[in-house]
Amino acid sequence: MFNHKFNFSLFVFLTIFMVACGGGGETTEAPAAESTPEVASGVTPDLSEAGSISGKVNFEGTKPRMPRIRMSAEPTCEAKHSGPTYAQEVLINEDGTLKNVFIWVKEGLEDYKFDTPTEAATLDQNGCLYSPHVFGVQTNQKINIGNSDSVTHNIHPVPKNNREWNISQSPEQKYERSFPRQEIMVPVKCNVHPWMKAYIGVISHPYFSVTGADGSFNLNDLPPGDYTVEAWHEKFGTQEQKLTVAPNGASEINFVFQG
Repeated sequence: MFNHKFNFSLFVFLTIFMVACGGGGETTEAPAAESTPEVASGVTPDLSEAGSISGKVNFEGTKPRMPRIRMSAEPTCEAKHSGPTYAQEVLINEDGTLKNVFIWVKEGLEDYKFDTPTEAATLDQNGCLYSPHVFGVQTNQKINIGNSDSVTHNIHPVPKNNREWNISQSPEQKYERSFPRQEIMVPVKCNVHPWMKAYIGVISHPYFSVTGADGSFNLNDLPPGDYTVEAWHEKFGTQEQKLTVAPNGASEINFVFQG
């Protein structure tokens, strides 16, 4: 009798344990569904007295040394570069300005709505590097993704406010994607080549820019008003400045990042 009661109790315990721990087979979690995109609200801005914001991003301090990228496993990519290739995390121009800083109007445009551009942005993979390394798009704007290499790549954005996706791309294959919600910034990686990185600023309006070979930026056709402008850099973080754009006015601001 004791053995029967013991065996029955053991059976009940094991059954409850297996149910609680998911026994009886593995389960696969379904991909998270894309939630409702941001809906544009507000009024169309009056640009009859539009102004502008321009400036530069300067670098001060000791220039950090970037690690060298070893592409010997992909000789066709290595052959596309005239010399050693280094990480693109910090690119300082000859005049001491900083490249690949994302500039955008963070506050001041909440009462307006803006049409989605019909022209698509472009993200290419060439020489086993993303090009551009940093760029911006408006919400729902199409991004044409190309592969100019003779090897297969893997495009893997890792957003926090948009849906994550992960696709392989063979040579000359084309893809088109977009992001429905604002997010600063969306990191992009390649699961095949771990040194490949890019960053996408997804903005609900068209007032953004990326500094280039002279560290400058321009935000044109802004309606008059008070604004907060943010500068983002992948290593040095963010900075903000507040300013007022007068009717038909041209405002200037500069940022300085320390090494």
